[in-house]
Amino acid sequence: MEELLKALEEKDTKKVANLLYYKVDELSDEELKEVLEGAEKLALEKKDYELYKLVVYYYHEFLGVDKIAEFEKLAEKEGGFEAKFHLADLYFLIGELEKSLELFRALLEEEVAKGNVENAAKVYYSMATIHEELQEYEKALELIEKVKELYEELGDERELLRVEIHRGYITFEAGDTYQAKAIIAGVLPKILNDNELLVEAHLSFEEMFEEEENYDAALQECLYALIRARGTDYEDIAFGALMDVLWQLFLDDDFETVYLNIDMFANAFPDMKDFFEAVKALALFKDGKIEEEEAKKAIEKVKDPRLIEMLKVLGEAEL
Repeated sequence: MEELLKALEEKDTKKVANLLYYKVDELSDEELKEVLEGAEKLALEKKDYELYKLVVYYYHEFLGVDKIAEFEKLAEKEGGFEAKFHLADLYFLIGELEKSLELFRALLEEEVAKGNVENAAKVYYSMATIHEELQEYEKALELIEKVKELYEELGDERELLRVEIHRGYITFEAGDTYQAKAIIAGVLPKILNDNELLVEAHLSFEEMFEEEENYDAALQECLYALIRARGTDYEDIAFGALMDVLWQLFLDDDFETVYLNIDMFANAFPDMKDFFEAVKALALFKDGKIEEEEAKKAIEKVKDPRLIEMLKVLGEAEL
């Protein structure tokens, strides 16, 4: 909360947006209301429509306050690409997929007519994501090819690599896991010094291995992702992916896979050793390998409220 208020005071819109994204679940309704009021004022002052989108979305999702009509009026008044683009993305976030596509199509027509290649690429990418959400994978891949063509025209190598990772992931969703792995493997040698793209690649592999119920490999990919994510905006995403795999293992009563693999994480992240040892103890207890008292002692060493809550979630997992 204090970090968010400081970012608001500093009028750092990007930091506010980033903190809101990662910290929103930790705020009470009163705290969230206070932060959103400040963030809304700042977003409008700075004309930062990405931040404004988040504000309107969180009002809608967490507080039940509908400010979408206000955003629509603002986008109509402003008339620019950024306002319309983020309004279309807001429709996507709230599940109004057809409405989102409709606005993106109109926006794409405008940007193509103006010759704005970069903006057109962003719109095509967003449209591909919507078709992916609709499980229309062939259409999504068709649009991703359009995105690649435009970034090739722009000579933007990094975005091309990011798009290629996403193409691999959509290929996996479409059912061709081996081809998906091959696509992403082709990207890996080109991104060895780019932690963010490496996180995206490893998390894509993680989901593929999880789908195959190869949890040893999935956990290994989580480890790689977490190592690369340290100090980036992807750290919470990578940790969330690990927790999803652990939760599934606890749900399936596959405690052995947990306690055999978790030492990797304890050794790689000594600052979180108590947490990972508590996860191990919980798995050992659930598998009847240690007594409840021993598990409790390990869990009591964890002091971070957020991590304690995660341990509770794992402990309560059941079929």
